[in-house]
Amino acid sequence: MGYRKRKRSRSTALNVRRKNRRKRLRVILQAAILICLGTMLYYAVFDVHRYVEPDKSGWSQQEGFIALSYFGVGRTGTAKLMAQSQLDEQLKALHDQGYQTVSQQDLIDFYSKGAPLPDKALFLAFEDGRNDSSLFAEPLLRKYNFRATFLSYADKMGKSERKFVQPKDMLKMEKTGFWEMGTNGYRLTYINIFDKDGRFVGMKDEKELTDKANVAYYNHYLMDFLRDENMIPVENRTQMEARIDQDYTFMQEVYSSKLGYVPSVYMIMHANALGQGMNPLVTAANSSNIERMFKLHFNREGTSYNDQDQEVTDLTRVQPEPSWSTNHLLMKIRKDTGESVKFVRGDEALADAWDPTGGAAEFADNRILLTSPPEGIGKLVQKEEVKDVKVTVTAAGNVVGKQMIYLRYDREHESYVRLTMENNAVKIEQKESGRMPELLYQQELSPVSWKEEDLALNRASVYTQEQTAAGASKETEIPDNIQDARHIEVMLRGNELLLTVDGEMLLDRQPIADSIGSGKITLASQASDPQKKDGIYDAVFENVEIVSLDSPHGSEVVLFSNRLSGWEGLVKRAKLTFDGAVNWVMDHF
Repeated sequence: MGYRKRKRSRSTALNVRRKNRRKRLRVILQAAILICLGTMLYYAVFDVHRYVEPDKSGWSQQEGFIALSYFGVGRTGTAKLMAQSQLDEQLKALHDQGYQTVSQQDLIDFYSKGAPLPDKALFLAFEDGRNDSSLFAEPLLRKYNFRATFLSYADKMGKSERKFVQPKDMLKMEKTGFWEMGTNGYRLTYINIFDKDGRFVGMKDEKELTDKANVAYYNHYLMDFLRDENMIPVENRTQMEARIDQDYTFMQEVYSSKLGYVPSVYMIMHANALGQGMNPLVTAANSSNIERMFKLHFNREGTSYNDQDQEVTDLTRVQPEPSWSTNHLLMKIRKDTGESVKFVRGDEALADAWDPTGGAAEFADNRILLTSPPEGIGKLVQKEEVKDVKVTVTAAGNVVGKQMIYLRYDREHESYVRLTMENNAVKIEQKESGRMPELLYQQELSPVSWKEEDLALNRASVYTQEQTAAGASKETEIPDNIQDARHIEVMLRGNELLLTVDGEMLLDRQPIADSIGSGKITLASQASDPQKKDGIYDAVFENVEIVSLDSPHGSEVVLFSNRLSGWEGLVKRAKLTFDGAVNWVMDHF
């Protein structure tokens, strides 16, 4: 009996200790959760992360600075929005190159007082006033201690449009020190619009222009007289000046009311028009208002570098596009500044299997991002020579551009077989030593589709009546910013070539010249029109696999592969599925 009592007593004590232990664990867990929540609330309410002002005593450079302005930033990115991860890579590369951001006042003092800047000075901006830009860019500004200018449209302020940052949030952004405010103007409105069939549309606000794919000709609200279907002005000089003055007055009133001041920085829409061939009376109407209201005006886009002799009302910036690789941005900066840069390589083990002979290449996961030099060809030459070979790859760069694969590339004798994907067409050429390239095959591929919101209107200008009446030209059919993915399998055995694109056999045993012997597999990248924009192009080669068929026993030997398999492949597919689901929710809710 006594034994049973002692046993029950020990059992009861053990149960009590277990309960107490569970209580302690529960209390510790609850305390940890409360601490985490409290910390998050503290940072959210009091915003303790603040910009650290640089030590300007060491600044001595008085030559110039670069200016970069991003249209928008998204979580995963689109044809118009830069993905947050991609922006992170680009800002990291700039930080690693030694760039420091400068403020609006730094630039004002640079031009008005000759004040020095850091050795590598960067003016960073985000345009269009989008909520997602502030949400996804700010953590990166904190990460690299960068300061940026946030530009907005005045007519979007105070209207509770959730797509755009509102004044109370702008004032909070300023308090962190990471942000300064700027403006793109009062409104984003298009005038003198004609559709692809030459029909006159007139004037539309951005949100009213629901069929951008059908727009062939147009201009921006401040860039021309209002015109009729014959391109004849429907307003006189006095009326035009009153209309333009009113827009600047509206802008001034909104910012003064909502922010308490008018921003010092203006980036007019659209760039490259003011003083560049447009009507001089319209230029004068804008210029008088700009000189009165702003201390810095970025009037042009396309060149990043501004020197000491630049007019403060005619500054220039580059708008990096979502399709740009990090090396594309660095290549552009090198072109504009003339300074050397260190390109990113990515996976060193994969990169070591190739010899770059032009441009720059980044090996990122299952992708090779091959950036051409300006007006040139970027090439990656595999180190091993091979004769009979099979190459499978997905070409996933911009449709407008050249993504090329050379088979049996003999650099010394300049002989090869070349596959080119360009402007939604595929072609096969051969070149024998001492001869010109010979076209063997060319085929237009199935149509490329894109979303209406992916289109960027970037052809604003003043057009003749003959141009508008003729409708759209063929060159406007595929927008420059649209990407597509084409799965390619090309095999060369003996003097016969087989080609499959997206599962369709296009060539079966195409004869190849006997004189084109063994050589190296080479990937290449080139802009379709080197004189257009920056002349730099990013070819994107995904899931590259190169298999040698040279074995006398018919066995295949994999010479190179960057395909993700096993756990890496599973994680990649899961991430794509998750991103797709999140994007769908954000688009529909």
